[in-house]
Amino acid sequence: MINIKIGKEWEILMEMEKKKCACCGSGNKDRKLSARNDRDDLIKRLKRIEGQVKGIQNMIEDERYCIDILVQISAAKAAIDRVGKIILENHIKGCITESIKYESQDESDELIEELMKNIYKFLK
Repeated sequence: MINIKIGKEWEILMEMEKKKCACCGSGNKDRKLSARNDRDDLIKRLKRIEGQVKGIQNMIEDERYCIDILVQISAAKAAIDRVGKIILENHIKGCITESIKYESQDESDELIEELMKNIYKFLK
């Protein structure tokens, strides 16, 4: 099986998967995606991306035209970027907003600092 690296966004998503996301507003590090994040939509998007990557693998195995493969890689990268943007938006609207409202200033500052570090990683 060919292992195709989509980019830094994929690595960030995999890193985020190891730590639970802080979007449920529970006030601790074990927060996770909430229902408001339309989890089912994200899963559908990721399954579509998985299909795109398998299609790219098939194109390489079939020795298809390079430009056609690059176009498909670009589409897969755009799709994974969109998933990341949706998760980031929900994170900001969810736990960051809740933190600012209900947690201490130090806890809020820490969460915002973590957010900024992850935004910088995501934008690379």
